[in-house]
Amino acid sequence: MTISDRSQAVDVQRTYEVRTYGCQMNVHDSERLSGLLEEAGYVRAPQGSDGDADVVVFNTCAVRENADNKLYGNLGRLAPMKTRRPGMQIAVGGCLAQKDRDTIVKKAPWVDVVFGTHNIGKLPVLLERARIQEEAQVEIAESLEAFPSTLPTRRESAYAAWVSISVGCNNTCTFCIVPALRGKEEDRRPGDILAEIEALVAEGVSEITLLGQNVNAYGSDLGDREAFSKLLRACGQIEGLERVRFTSPHPRDFTDDVIAAMAETPNVMPQLHMPLQSGSDTVLRAMRRSYRQERFLGIIEKVRAAIPHAAISTDIIVGFPGETEEDFEQTMHTVREARFANAFTFQYSKRPGTPAAEMDGQIPKEVVQARYERLVALQEEISWEENKKQVGRTLEVMVAEGEGRKDGTTHRLSGRAPDNRLVHFTKPEAEVRPGDVVTVEITYAAPHHLLAEGPTTSVRRTRAGDAWEKRNAAPQQGPGVMLGLPKIGVPAPLPAVTNGCAVD
Repeated sequence: MTISDRSQAVDVQRTYEVRTYGCQMNVHDSERLSGLLEEAGYVRAPQGSDGDADVVVFNTCAVRENADNKLYGNLGRLAPMKTRRPGMQIAVGGCLAQKDRDTIVKKAPWVDVVFGTHNIGKLPVLLERARIQEEAQVEIAESLEAFPSTLPTRRESAYAAWVSISVGCNNTCTFCIVPALRGKEEDRRPGDILAEIEALVAEGVSEITLLGQNVNAYGSDLGDREAFSKLLRACGQIEGLERVRFTSPHPRDFTDDVIAAMAETPNVMPQLHMPLQSGSDTVLRAMRRSYRQERFLGIIEKVRAAIPHAAISTDIIVGFPGETEEDFEQTMHTVREARFANAFTFQYSKRPGTPAAEMDGQIPKEVVQARYERLVALQEEISWEENKKQVGRTLEVMVAEGEGRKDGTTHRLSGRAPDNRLVHFTKPEAEVRPGDVVTVEITYAAPHHLLAEGPTTSVRRTRAGDAWEKRNAAPQQGPGVMLGLPKIGVPAPLPAVTNGCAVD
C-alpha cells in the first residue's frame, strides 16, 4: 500500500499526539513520526488534548530507571479513555520499545502498535494493519531500515533544526544500554548532510544542530578521521546559515582539527557540550570511558585557548557502583578546574541489561543523594560566577519561542546568545519575531540565565523570522512535541540531555 493509498484509508479528521521522552535523538525521531502521520492523512490534535486523540504515540527512553514505570503509568491512564473512544489507537516506539518488545503488549494489552528505533518509518503501515486485523502489531527491526533524515518531517521550529549526521554508537560504556538499542554507528554521506542543510536554509532555517549519539566520531564509518572537522568547515560555506552547533561529542574523539575548525569557522558557535561522567580515573575505567581526567581537562584547556568565550557544559553521573568518597572528590576537583557554564547531573540509575547493573559496590541511596546535592551546590556556584563575567558584554541574541516562561508578565522576550546562554531582554518597540536577532547589553546574571534590562541596541529582521511568521500565519493544529525533561538550547524547546543517551 502506498502513502497515497494510506492517506485515502485514513479519515482526514483523525488526530494524533506524539509524546516524547529522552534525548535529542528521540526529539528528532518524533519530528519524523509526526511527518509520517501527517503525510498519511492525520492532523495534529488540538493543544491540551491530553490523550484525547485518535492516535497517541509514545516515543520512549530506556536510560533512566523509572522509564518503565512512567510509560506503564501513562498507558494505564489512557486505558479507560480508549474504552470510551472506539477506534482510538496507541503506539509505543523508541528505546524502551526496542528493549521490551512483547512485554509491552503483555503488560498493556490495549496497546495497538509496538515499533523500535530502527523502523520508525513503518508506523502508519502498522497502525493501518492493527486497525484492519484488530490485533496488536509488534515489529522490531534489528538493523536500520531507513536513515531518519530520509523520512518526512514536521519540524517543531521554523528557524532552527536538527540535522542527524549519524545513528548508533560503537562505544561500550558499562552504564549505557543505548548501543544495544540503537545499533552500531552508521554515518551519512557528507553530500547528503550538506544537501539537507542547504534545503533547510532555503526554507528559512538559520540555525542547525548536528546530531549524533557520538557526533565527533563521524567519519569512522567512512574511513576519514577528519570528516567531522571537514563537515564543520563545509557548514561555514553555506550562505544564510548563521549558527551551527553539535551534540554530543566524546572526549576520546575530540581532536585538534575539530578545535581548529570550531575556532576558524565563523558560524560554528562558541559552545561545547562534552560529557565528563566522572572525574575519577578509577570510575572512568569501570565505566569503560576511554579517557582520563588529565585528558579531559587538556581538551577544555585547548578549547578555551582557541575560543576564549566558549561556554562549556557537561554531564556527570554521581554514585556509580564502587565510587568512593575519594573518587567523588576527584569529580568535584574536575568541576572546579573545568568551570563548566552548566552541568547536567544525574544520580546513577541501575538499568537491567547493562554491565554496571551487575557490579559489586552499589552505592546506598542516601550516600548518592548527599553527594549529588554537594555537586549541584558547587556547580550552581560556578555557573553563577561564570555568568557574572558576561555582565557588561554586548551580545547578539537569536529570539526564541517558548524559552521564557515569565515573558508575558515581565514584558520581556528571550533568546540564546552565541554560546547558548539563555538571555531575557526588554521587549523593544520594534516588532521582533522568533528567529530574528537583537543586540543587547547584559546587565545582570543569575546561575541559569542572563538579563538585559536596558533598551535593545538593534533589531535585525531575518529570513528565519519571515519563516516563523509565515508558519504562524497558517492555522495551527496543536502543540509541539511534548518533552519529558527540562529544556536547553535550540531548537526550542529542547529536553536536557540524559546520561548515556545521545551524549556519549
